[in-house]
Amino acid sequence: MARITQARAFMVDLQPKVRRTDAIQSFKSQETIFVVVTDADGATGMGYSYTIGDGGPSVLALLRYTLLPRLMGQEAERIEAVWRDLLFWTHATAVGPIMSLALAAVDTALWDMRGRKASLPLWQLAGGAKAQVPMYTTEGGWLHIAPEALVEDALAAREQGFRGSKVKIGKPTVSGDAARLGAVRRALGDDYEIMTDANQSMTSAEALRRVPMLEALNIGWFEEPLPSDDIAGHARLQAGSRVPVAVGESLYSPGQFADYIAAGACGIVQADVARVGGITPWLKVAHMAEAHNLVICPHFLMELHVSLVCAVPNAPWLEYIPQLDDVAAPMAREGGMALAPEAPGLGIDWDHARLAALTVAGSDFTVEV
Repeated sequence: MARITQARAFMVDLQPKVRRTDAIQSFKSQETIFVVVTDADGATGMGYSYTIGDGGPSVLALLRYTLLPRLMGQEAERIEAVWRDLLFWTHATAVGPIMSLALAAVDTALWDMRGRKASLPLWQLAGGAKAQVPMYTTEGGWLHIAPEALVEDALAAREQGFRGSKVKIGKPTVSGDAARLGAVRRALGDDYEIMTDANQSMTSAEALRRVPMLEALNIGWFEEPLPSDDIAGHARLQAGSRVPVAVGESLYSPGQFADYIAAGACGIVQADVARVGGITPWLKVAHMAEAHNLVICPHFLMELHVSLVCAVPNAPWLEYIPQLDDVAAPMAREGGMALAPEAPGLGIDWDHARLAALTVAGSDFTVEV
């Protein structure tokens, strides 16, 4: 084993290619925080994390002044030990999004290094359950999009081989949501999966009002209907609904997922590798879900999640939202199937010249032993 001798961090601000809106916000940009680690053998690994437009400098500050100095001198292969040490070293700031996002950038870099040194792709290193996975698209289902445009996008997606679409909900009335979802169901038929996402916008009463409509339209899941800290509300909702409740993009530790699962508050787990703190805790959540006969359908970051959903047996979907095309080669796919990367490590083919050109001024720094 070799000890970590250097870590570099920087931030790239990626603008969305299309307008992305939901019931509570608009996606402003992807502040993408990168960490490159180097060990005493000269091996490197590159990981990343993100925000949707706010907080990136805070993540960088935590890396610069706390996490990366603590990382120096640690054994690169002892990823579990490193993850736990960094978590508990800053326990006063955990659990929370800034801590988890910063920790994820380090953890994904270490897994990338491990894969590169072992000449193995992440999906095999972490389990190797399958070599491809079906995708559903969210890119044409944003809340501002009119019903006829939702239908047009879903028809085009099906023609490309996609097996499902996610449609944002949270209009002021149930009929407003029903009009959009109903138009897609009538046009696509019963064999095409339709997921919905309310983005924590509803009260318990408003969520319950929508359940009969979602059941009648055979909706695949009801995502984040309530604020993420309302476990009891989600449990009541799941108990009264034949549509699975999906949660996870706004949870930041395996323990938070354990609380949801223990309460029967979700039917689908949606851990986000960046928001939960990296690959190490993501795998814990995936296996926890499997042990409870639940599936994991991760949120966003398809270029990284493709390897993780292919690593585990209980991940039936990958969410399609392209965001890295300006700085990396497109993710490999055949029609509506995403293919597990074969390159060692994370398997993302970064365009380093573009990353350098897009690096936010003043964000680049290096910490060394």
